[in-house]
Amino acid sequence: MYDELINIVQNLGSPKVLLAGDFLLDVYVYGDALRISPEAPVPVLKVVSRECRPGGAASVAADLAALGAKTICLGTVGKDINAKTLKMLLKGSGADTSGLAEIADRPTITKQRFVGLAQHIHPQQLLRVDEEKDEPLDDKHYQKLLDLYKKKLSQADIVCLQDYNKGLFEKSFCESLIKLAKSAGKKILIDPAPKADFAKYTGASAITPNRLEASIASGINIKAVDDAAKAAAILIKKLNLDAVIITLDKEGAYLKTKSVELHIPTIIRKVYDISGAGDVVLASLAAALAAGVDYETAVQISNVAGGIEVEKFGTATVSIEEIVNELMSRKQKSGSKIKSLDQLTGQLKWHKGHKQKTVFTNGCFDVLHRGHIEFLSFCKKQGDIVVLGLNSDKSVKTIKGPDRPVNNQLDRAAVLSALETVDYIVIFDEPDPLETIKKVKPDVLVKGQDWAQKGVVGREFVEAAGGKVVLAPLVEGKSSTNTIEKMESLKKNKK
Repeated sequence: MYDELINIVQNLGSPKVLLAGDFLLDVYVYGDALRISPEAPVPVLKVVSRECRPGGAASVAADLAALGAKTICLGTVGKDINAKTLKMLLKGSGADTSGLAEIADRPTITKQRFVGLAQHIHPQQLLRVDEEKDEPLDDKHYQKLLDLYKKKLSQADIVCLQDYNKGLFEKSFCESLIKLAKSAGKKILIDPAPKADFAKYTGASAITPNRLEASIASGINIKAVDDAAKAAAILIKKLNLDAVIITLDKEGAYLKTKSVELHIPTIIRKVYDISGAGDVVLASLAAALAAGVDYETAVQISNVAGGIEVEKFGTATVSIEEIVNELMSRKQKSGSKIKSLDQLTGQLKWHKGHKQKTVFTNGCFDVLHRGHIEFLSFCKKQGDIVVLGLNSDKSVKTIKGPDRPVNNQLDRAAVLSALETVDYIVIFDEPDPLETIKKVKPDVLVKGQDWAQKGVVGREFVEAAGGKVVLAPLVEGKSSTNTIEKMESLKKNKK
């Protein structure tokens, strides 16, 4: 599953997304909150820095850019300095802002957050100041936006509506956008507003309400996944949708289509800030669906992206690399440590790309004992990823004789897999691991001190490539051979 998702994410391409919505400017004023004002019981913020970020639908545009998509923006801004800042941010991400209509008597929606820095590093929001008008637009402005929408629709692969309940999506206007998109054969995805009348979204391809929004719209109090299933069934029928995706925070997401009913769990994370999570979900869904994947796969990708975003402060983008890294990490944790040489080299390429040091060692590890445990602990201290080359049964017989191994290669590998000090195991047939070492290309090659005089196989190759060879101390008297001989001796004494 992970390999397929990774391949899809890496090949999303550059879809064109027509994004209509409430475009906001998020302003963060950071400062040290070191004392309480003598004028009132409030903290005094000594300003350290200011930062402007795209918010609302503009946040979705930034998220789409991070995923390689091209965004065509449609919405309104004021004739003010904040509009210039917002357009500059959007253009910087490669978005087309020609569809942002300027309205003189309507300010660019701006959310200004004042953030205190505890010990200069831990941000904590103290106050938010909003500047906006949220009543519906005049008819002339709606007509101008519709004309722009019709003009740009043919350029898009998919359409998104991001409704922040700021007055843009008046019922007839919203219905017109949906009707035009469907007539043009375009999927149209909607991130609905809280407390909105969902009837205006009727006929869309999919909606992505969160738990609260879906509860309000369906009349089902969503406390558990079963409740989400009931709510999704109501909404898909009532609104004549292709899909409903209900985001369930720590419980992941619930997907309902005409043929699929599926709960897609997520990994529980330390949530830092939920701002922008819905934007990332909408953007990743749009990018994936525009690339031709099905709803189930698209939701799996958006689940990962949303989980990454909530660990960041404020509205933040999630890149393709971050999603791939997360999927690779999950694959490593959930998959078997036992790999073929081809599988292993693919995994190690990723680790090397992330500056992780690979350590290689090898052996029969026939009857596990204390010496093995301490040896592998030593290996783990030499780098980040420990690859254990395990002699196959055939190889062990060649080295140790026809009575060995005591435990077959699968049993030996299974026991070694349970050790935290071992990251990967590759089984080799040859009497020595040289060919395996050449494929693994380790940064560090570890053998026991007893190999000092015998010569470490692979030393020349590793050192020529800039790596090093380290000899590990041995636990005196501990070896598989000694353990087996002791067992044989005990067996004879019993007779």
